[in-house]
Amino acid sequence: MFCGIGPNKAQPSVFYFDILKCVTSINIMATTLNGLQCPTTQVCVEKCPDVFWALNPIAYLPNAKPQDYFNQSLCVPSFDLARTTLYSLCCFVSKTLSVITSINMFFPCVSCSGIVNSFNAKEIGVRIFEDFASSWQWIIAALVIAMVVSFLFLLLLRFIAPVMVWVLIFGVLAVGAYGIYHCWWEYDNYRKSAVSITDIGFTTDFKVYLQVKETWLAFLIILSVVEGILLLTLIFLRTRILIAIALIQESSKAVSHMMSTLFYPLITFVLLVVCVAYWGITALYLATSGIPVYKVVALNSTQDNCGQISGNETCDPQVNYSWCRSARCIFIKYNNEGLLQRNLFNLQIYNVVAFLWCVNFVIAMGQCSLAGAFASYYWSLNKPSDIPTFPLSQAFIRTIRYHVGSLAFGALILTLIQIIRIILEYLDHKTRAAQNPCSRFLMCCLKCCFWCLEKFIKFLNRNAYIMIAVYGKNFCLSAKNAFMLLMRNIVRVVVLDKVTDLLLFFGKMLVVGGVGVLAFFFFSGRIRLPGSNFCTEMLNYYWMPIIVVVVGAYLIAHGFFSVYSMCVDTLFLCFLEDLERHDGTMQKPYYMSKNLMKILNKKNRGPKNGKGKD
Repeated sequence: MFCGIGPNKAQPSVFYFDILKCVTSINIMATTLNGLQCPTTQVCVEKCPDVFWALNPIAYLPNAKPQDYFNQSLCVPSFDLARTTLYSLCCFVSKTLSVITSINMFFPCVSCSGIVNSFNAKEIGVRIFEDFASSWQWIIAALVIAMVVSFLFLLLLRFIAPVMVWVLIFGVLAVGAYGIYHCWWEYDNYRKSAVSITDIGFTTDFKVYLQVKETWLAFLIILSVVEGILLLTLIFLRTRILIAIALIQESSKAVSHMMSTLFYPLITFVLLVVCVAYWGITALYLATSGIPVYKVVALNSTQDNCGQISGNETCDPQVNYSWCRSARCIFIKYNNEGLLQRNLFNLQIYNVVAFLWCVNFVIAMGQCSLAGAFASYYWSLNKPSDIPTFPLSQAFIRTIRYHVGSLAFGALILTLIQIIRIILEYLDHKTRAAQNPCSRFLMCCLKCCFWCLEKFIKFLNRNAYIMIAVYGKNFCLSAKNAFMLLMRNIVRVVVLDKVTDLLLFFGKMLVVGGVGVLAFFFFSGRIRLPGSNFCTEMLNYYWMPIIVVVVGAYLIAHGFFSVYSMCVDTLFLCFLEDLERHDGTMQKPYYMSKNLMKILNKKNRGPKNGKGKD
């Protein structure tokens, strides 16, 4: 039956007699009917029941009339309560419509079991929707605060970056020093103890190991070695740390001169949504491209002529089988006999590959466009007067016009690596039960190797796109030049990468943690804004808007800081190129800032000296 059309036009809703079978009988359906429909009686009704109903015990008496105790509108149309004593349609309906009881059938009457309580997902969903409806203004306000804090943090880095970096570095050293002191204190307490680690042996209670001196001595040695390495690194790499700080400050200046770059992640997000939507729609069209196949099934083969139904006959769902009252025309599958249908799996694989390729291409286009904009800032000798007008728009147009092929090639390489990782995950999932320790170890090694390879390809592609934006050469040559340039300055690469990661991680934690704590105090009712009519009693679950605010704040901070990270990487590659290609003469002046030249003891000689603004 099709509810809402044809003879059932006035009954648009579907009523499931035993909805629990939709969950408990999935495997049975897959092995017997090979179908997708819930194996319980279903009828079209005008309105879903909304009141409690139970069968009166008097209905079990021999002289009871069925029409006095049963609702005809909840019966299959072929059943006439006035003329039949066979009831396969007994159910209890709770007020929340969340429970339908199991049915134990006897002839000629029915025994209905008790009500089974279950989780009402619909009611909780309604409550969550009500929470969003009453707090969406405050959620948006919290997300705006997260955006403002992220924006101000990036702009203030030009002033506070040195302080923050050194505070974080010395903070790590201070934590290590305290750890050394604590380990020595614990070791001194247990030094006179007669119990040693050899007396304990192996035990799963790890707290026991903390009560012997050997454990704290090992911790003391490890922390001392790590602390010594950090101190030596700080002493010998202090100049490179200063360069990293200067590049971070210069990146903050670049972002402040090109504010539109901070909002470019919105364009990337929209394009990614388009890619996901296209992939999903295509997958659904492919999955439903065949003609629906229905087969007639008798829910009660003992009725009338129902025993003649074998379950293999195809049927029309709009035809009423009056000769068998319990006959149902059930959807089994979409026809897979045609040439197109036999190749649906291959087409779905092609769709997945195209989806990954498009996603990687969109990300590559964003990286190349941002790199072009920030490179135009660095290669302006007199900043900011020489910065081109609308640098991001010009970089985006150049990317679309000249570099699409290179970006597509780089995205294809990354896509192939991701496809291999997906295949490995699929094989691991299918063969896990039959794997021995050796094969499991080999599979883990393969997965780990290709994970590392994917990370390396992403790193190489990112720097290749920067070189493409700067010089306009093809992908392979740009990737080679970027890789060789970074290898010649590997120590600077490591220092800048770690300093930037530490700073941006701290920034994300500051934004997400600050906004999250503020949201917790507000939505839990611990603080109230003057003049606000919002109170926590208006919410069913006050943690829901808090979760939304925290996730939204993280996405906003990640979007802002991803632009900043791209700016740092672009300026760093430009800085390395500047050092190798120029010598400070009038013909080859340095384009770096005065602060960087001061750190490196370099300067521009000739008429150009001093014209560039810091």
